[in-house]
Amino acid sequence: DQGSPAQSTSDFESGLKDDDRLDLRIWLRLLTCANMIERRVRQNLRTDFDTTLPRFDVLAQIDRAPEGQPMQELSRRLMVTNGNMTPLVDRLEEEALVVREPSAKDRRVQHVKLTDEGKSALDAMIPENKRLVSDLMRYVDRDRASELYDLLGDLKESILKSEAGK
Repeated sequence: DQGSPAQSTSDFESGLKDDDRLDLRIWLRLLTCANMIERRVRQNLRTDFDTTLPRFDVLAQIDRAPEGQPMQELSRRLMVTNGNMTPLVDRLEEEALVVREPSAKDRRVQHVKLTDEGKSALDAMIPENKRLVSDLMRYVDRDRASELYDLLGDLKESILKSEAGK
């Protein structure tokens, strides 16, 4: 049953019963949840730390390589172009949160490292970010959350296999 014409045009999930529509509904629900979480994380970072999600992501990624991370690798890990990464790192450097140092092996390569100030700023943001995400998920039963995590792993594997099959 597709419902009334008005209902079917205003509610994209109304009356959808078959499996191929289920796949679409799952994707839309995942997208909605991801957007809702991201909106709250962005708001929290802006309100509590006067920073942005991209800045937080860059600092967190740099922190994973204490010896420094080449700009190209940083761009690859964050899935953005070097052209997008450079102005962001420039601003973080101006604020003394990161430094760039030439590679000992190749002077053309710049390694980005956190300064002590950058590490302190990130160390203040991480626990608050974890608390916020946990708070957003607190009404999901822990066993069901674990099952969801496993199911999303299955989905990720399916996507990777599908991409490899092209």
